[in-house]
Amino acid sequence: MYKHLFLIAALCLVTPALAQAPDTVFMEQLTWDELRDAIAAGKTTIIVPTGGTEQNGPHMALGKHNARVTANANTIARRLGNALVAPTMAYVPEGSIEPPLTGHMRFPGTISLPDPVYRQVLEYAARSLKLHGFKNIVFLGDSGGNQPGQAAVAATLNAEWAGSDVRVHTFFNYYRGDTEGDAALMMQRGIRRDEIGDHADVRDTSLLLATAPALVRMNKLQAGDGKNGVVGDPRHASAEIGRALIEKTVTRTVKEIQDSIAKR
Repeated sequence: MYKHLFLIAALCLVTPALAQAPDTVFMEQLTWDELRDAIAAGKTTIIVPTGGTEQNGPHMALGKHNARVTANANTIARRLGNALVAPTMAYVPEGSIEPPLTGHMRFPGTISLPDPVYRQVLEYAARSLKLHGFKNIVFLGDSGGNQPGQAAVAATLNAEWAGSDVRVHTFFNYYRGDTEGDAALMMQRGIRRDEIGDHADVRDTSLLLATAPALVRMNKLQAGDGKNGVVGDPRHASAEIGRALIEKTVTRTVKEIQDSIAKR
C-alpha cells in the first residue's frame, strides 16, 4: 500500500516537469519561455486582431467584433502554420464622446478611443512584438473604423524598418473584401437584397451565429427602424450562412498574408 502511495506521489511531482506547451496559437495563453521557443522554432508571424466594443442592435452583444475577429484569427493562424495571435484589441475608434455624440456612441455600452490614441496603441504593440523576434506583424481589423489607423501605422513602421527583416501587413479585404460576392452567396440561400444592410443585419448576425452564437438573442431579432442600431434586417440570419461567409474570408485572407510575406 505504502509503495503505491509513494509512486503516486512521485508521479505528481514529475508530471508538471513533463507538461508540454498547450495546443494554442494565442500568445496570451503561453508562458514567456514557451513563446520564446515558439518564435525560435519558426513561428515568426503574429496576428494583431482589432475588434471593438459597440452597439450591435438589440439582438447582438457589444463584443461582437471581438468574438468574431478572435475566432477568425485562430483559424487563420492555424492555416498559416507559422503564426501566433496577439491579444485582441477591444477598444477602437467608435465615434465622438463629447456632445454631439456620433457613430455608435449614441448607444449605451459603446467604448471609443480617439484615432490618435488607437494608432499609438497599435504602434507600440507592433514595436513590442518586433523587439521579441516576430518578423511579420499582421493587423487584422474587424470593423470599418479600424482600417485607416492600421494602414497609417503599417506605412509608418514599414518606412522606419525598411532596412530590417521585419514588416507590418494590413488587409482591408479581410473586413469587406467581396461585398457583392457575399451578397450573391446570401441570396443563393434565400436572403433578399433589401435584408442586406450595413450593420447588425443578416450578414453581421450570421457571422456571429457561426462563431459565438451565445452572443445572439434570437428572440430579439428585428429589422432596422432608424432607432434600434440595425441597418438592414437580421431576421433570416443563420449559422450556415455565417460559416460560408467565414470560409470565403478566411481562405482569401490566408492567401493575401502568404502573398504579402512572399513579396518581402
